[in-house]
Amino acid sequence: MNIYLDDTKVKENLIPFSLTKHVADIKIGIFSIREKWEKVLQGKASLSNSPENCIVINAALIPTIHNFQTIIDKSIHGITIEEDDVIKILKYPWHIYQLNDWALRMDFKLIIKENHSQKIPETVQVIHAQEVFISEDVQISHCVLNASTGPIYIAKGAQIMEGAMIRGPFSLGENGVVKMGARIYGATTVGNNCVVGGEIKNTVLFDYSNKAHDGYLGDSVIGSWCNLGAGTTNSNVKNNFSTVKMQLSHQLKNLEAGNKAGLIMGDYSKSAINTSFNTGTVVGVSCNIFGNEMPPKFVPNFTWGNEIYNIDKAILDIQKWKQAKQQDITQQEIDILKNIHQHLTHA
Repeated sequence: MNIYLDDTKVKENLIPFSLTKHVADIKIGIFSIREKWEKVLQGKASLSNSPENCIVINAALIPTIHNFQTIIDKSIHGITIEEDDVIKILKYPWHIYQLNDWALRMDFKLIIKENHSQKIPETVQVIHAQEVFISEDVQISHCVLNASTGPIYIAKGAQIMEGAMIRGPFSLGENGVVKMGARIYGATTVGNNCVVGGEIKNTVLFDYSNKAHDGYLGDSVIGSWCNLGAGTTNSNVKNNFSTVKMQLSHQLKNLEAGNKAGLIMGDYSKSAINTSFNTGTVVGVSCNIFGNEMPPKFVPNFTWGNEIYNIDKAILDIQKWKQAKQQDITQQEIDILKNIHQHLTHA
């Protein structure tokens, strides 16, 4: 079966992540949307073009073992698909963390369907061991895994250091690291090759990002290749517990994101030590946040302090960060970044 995941009608509302990646490559739960489709179909999903005789599917629809056939059938017959108890749709970036509890539980079922967990080491204090899955080559000892509140998945090559306390639902990606004494609440996803520490709650970190030190991160989504400096903390609730409004672009303003809304940070962005983010802050692509004042609630793409990030310097800085994790910036990434930079409107 050939499927084409089309994001042309949904990407505008999923800024800043849709600026640098296809909507189907957004991670929610354990896997990206594309990876979920490929697992339930046991085949490839096309993103760049529409294969012959393919089924066109909205890339913002989140497939599970329970709903994927319904999504396919309705897509074939051109039936409008609405969100319900079984089918969920990413409409705005805050839906990533709002739906992450559900997505983690659904993806965990995909994992345990065809795989077997490694034995949990005796030094690990575990609650509800049947809801914990540990992959091969994992380093884990003298920590607490509490799966009574949801499943816990630890991917291949990951490491959980001593003293870490984790409550499910939780996912740690391949080669990810949870540092000593970390306190992580569900529903949290830590992507591949990420390093995390401090206190984290109901947050999704895309691949290759770091929140390695103390500080609070809650009800947030952090893009790929981001780094939060030591002591970086965000607010996720207004003092009067009223609805939080977010701004995604100069056109999309005052969007209601619910009562709990933390930090939305686009790919390649970073914060200096002790940065404090206000409730419902949105940071664009390739920003460098520093200074004595609290950052504004909307930080446009390529913001460098109070200036515009020079594109050549931004690309060079990204390359340095990628080399630190044995990667190189690709020509495709450079082209995307230059295109975003050409359309800056820091007004």
